[in-house]
Amino acid sequence: MSKVKYYYDPDTLSYRKIEPKKSRRYRNIAFFILGSFLFGLLSLILLMNTNLINTPKELSLQREVKNYELQFDLLNRKMGQIEEVLANIEDRDNNIYRLYFEANPIPEEQRRAGFGGINRYKSLEGFNNSEMVIATTKRLDIIKKQMAIQSKSLDEITKLAEEKEKLLMAIPAIQPINNENLRHMASGYGWRSDPFTKARKMHRGMDFSAAKGTPIYAPGDGKVIRADNGSSGYGKHIRINHGYGYKTLYGHLSKYNVKRGQKVKRGDLIGFVGNTGRSEAPHLHYEVWKDGERINPINFYYGSLTPEEFENMLKFAAQENQSLD
Repeated sequence: MSKVKYYYDPDTLSYRKIEPKKSRRYRNIAFFILGSFLFGLLSLILLMNTNLINTPKELSLQREVKNYELQFDLLNRKMGQIEEVLANIEDRDNNIYRLYFEANPIPEEQRRAGFGGINRYKSLEGFNNSEMVIATTKRLDIIKKQMAIQSKSLDEITKLAEEKEKLLMAIPAIQPINNENLRHMASGYGWRSDPFTKARKMHRGMDFSAAKGTPIYAPGDGKVIRADNGSSGYGKHIRINHGYGYKTLYGHLSKYNVKRGQKVKRGDLIGFVGNTGRSEAPHLHYEVWKDGERINPINFYYGSLTPEEFENMLKFAAQENQSLD
């Protein structure tokens, strides 16, 4: 309760109560209202800039942020699983596939390399969760780059596999005639006695004794480059270019089943055994050429012989007997 003030009136010789002026009263009321307004405004500003009170919109945004953080966490877990799968594929790629096809492994630094140059993530800076978003985006970009490198590597491996398959099919890997029990092997590669001069000379092929008309088969895929009797000593003969530096020759034939320029596959019938040219008896003279040099054909029979049969053929071929041409 406010104090009541009095003043002494000399005219009436008594004390009178001091009445406040109306203007002052109105002024005090105005100051009170203004002060209350300013106090309320400041309080509202303070509350708006603190976490004590959140608007419905703010609460909704907070829920969205938490949901995005959860989604980012799940995304990082999935990326971890993808990285494990990629690491397994990369390991097999370097240590199995590329090793088998004699291709250089891809360095780890190349697979894990980031991105140089300008800042690719500048637009993601300046936010509350910028660090998390940038780290996740970088991780995702590296995974995408790894996948691109691995995809390119597998494309290369596919081409190498196709080329390897062609090479394996081109190598003369079977005997040119049906030689069960090895009974047709007459003379091997090496020094032999000439059937006409009886002189010791180098025999650069293998002779298979067989009846005239016995079928002769292509030992590998290739293209016929000759089928004629225009080469001295061989009589009617066939030459096949298998590619990759390999060629084969078949001499003393009775007739052809192919012509020049024709493509053949392993096992195709190409001709028949005969006794044409410089030949003592019906047989097939067979040669294998590699990069322009005649080599021992016995090293290429792995496709049609068991280990035991190959061992026996080695013994027969090593005997220094008389050749048939």
